[in-house]
Amino acid sequence: MSNPLLRTKSIEEILADSDRPEHRLKKTLTAWDLTMLGIGAIIGTGIFVLIGTAVVGDAHRPGAGPGIVLSFILSGLTCALAALCYAEFATMIPAAGSAYTYSYATLGEFLAWITGWNLILEYGVACVAVAIGWSGYFNNILKTLGIQLPVWATHAPGSAEGGIANLPAAIIVLLVTVVLVIGVKESARTTGVIVMVKLAVILFFLAVGFRAIEPANWSPFMPFGFEGVGAAAAIVFFAYIGFDAVSTTAEEARNPQRDLPIGIITSLGLCTVLYVLVAAVLTGIIPYQKIDIHAPVAEALRVAGFHWGAALVATGAVAGITSVLVVMLIGQIRVFFAMSRDRLLGPWLSKVHPRFRTPHHATLLTGVGVAVMAAFVPIGEAADMTNIGTLFAFVLVCAGVIVLRRTRPNHPRPFRVPLMPWIPLCGMLACLGLMSFLPTITWIRFGVWTVIGVVVYFGYSMRHSKLADKVMPQAQTVTNQ
Repeated sequence: MSNPLLRTKSIEEILADSDRPEHRLKKTLTAWDLTMLGIGAIIGTGIFVLIGTAVVGDAHRPGAGPGIVLSFILSGLTCALAALCYAEFATMIPAAGSAYTYSYATLGEFLAWITGWNLILEYGVACVAVAIGWSGYFNNILKTLGIQLPVWATHAPGSAEGGIANLPAAIIVLLVTVVLVIGVKESARTTGVIVMVKLAVILFFLAVGFRAIEPANWSPFMPFGFEGVGAAAAIVFFAYIGFDAVSTTAEEARNPQRDLPIGIITSLGLCTVLYVLVAAVLTGIIPYQKIDIHAPVAEALRVAGFHWGAALVATGAVAGITSVLVVMLIGQIRVFFAMSRDRLLGPWLSKVHPRFRTPHHATLLTGVGVAVMAAFVPIGEAADMTNIGTLFAFVLVCAGVIVLRRTRPNHPRPFRVPLMPWIPLCGMLACLGLMSFLPTITWIRFGVWTVIGVVVYFGYSMRHSKLADKVMPQAQTVTNQ
């Protein structure tokens, strides 16, 4: 009998499972919807919050200073290499699950499980961090309106401020969950409106901030050398996470072979250009040492004298972070759904609502779980944990493209990665390079999470896998002979 750890699920099986009536999702998303989902996920916490820490640095690593422009370019190039691999996979296997599904078709069940397990880490921690960030901006806006929520209702127990529960963070998660149960098309429409708002806010910041630039603030350009630029790139990588969430909705795209590459590549390219421009303007407005790490973009305008502009940017940040939460929750739910459909997780999670045709059980579990953690858990260094899980998944996706070119060379590929195998190999090296800049404590936590995943796989998933049911009758036949 073949090694169960290496058993793969054929592309034909994956597509057949996605078309079964009991698991079939509603196909409603267009290229525009997919692009808006991508931008909605990419532009948010990374640009409105994390850029401050990346510029200034923290106790674990130096900052990039004005060299943050190079950090965004470095992270953007790394994601571009992975995005090309995602685009080829997404057109070949337009099914839910993203990197998990692609790994299952190429690298075997065990690595697929590890990939899915780390995608759960990526999206889960990101959702909690984003919800907490949303709460912070929302509370600041209320303060400007003269409304002061009590500390006990806006901070988790154990936080520096002290509190009982972060209620705004929990409430926004539950509201988004309700929208996601109703339908992904409705979620995409809501995200599209929010994206227009935050793009307008970013363009406003660029227009106003450009006139306030002092070129002297760009010197020294790299105060801590390339070490600072590389460390910052590992932080702002969080800002790009989201284009991969587009591929998790492949099963709900009307024309995935054409629209998925458009959604993935367009959203990533546009956001990279905007990030570089925002980074250049931000560090040109005020000296990098004075950038506020909590609300860097809004506070930069405030310091430059544009108080009304700062309030407008803060409002845009709330809209931007909301759209990130929507798409991150979608990604988490679709990974649960795909793993459950393969019975690596409980089959209850892959039930589809009879009316809305959404995975409502997975949606409710994810929404309630994230809401509880956002309310009661003070999440620290969440970006690092999200980044390492995502980078690991990217490495496996790049490797999987090379493997599938060898094992299924004649399978139709509506989109093909150019310069094979160099693009995927460079993508793997770039992801591993960014991972090397992450702090040691992040690697330790990642190792612990992976060990827990291995225990769950051998304790439950390997025996309950749908592929295990196919192997057992074959093994009994051989034994009887």
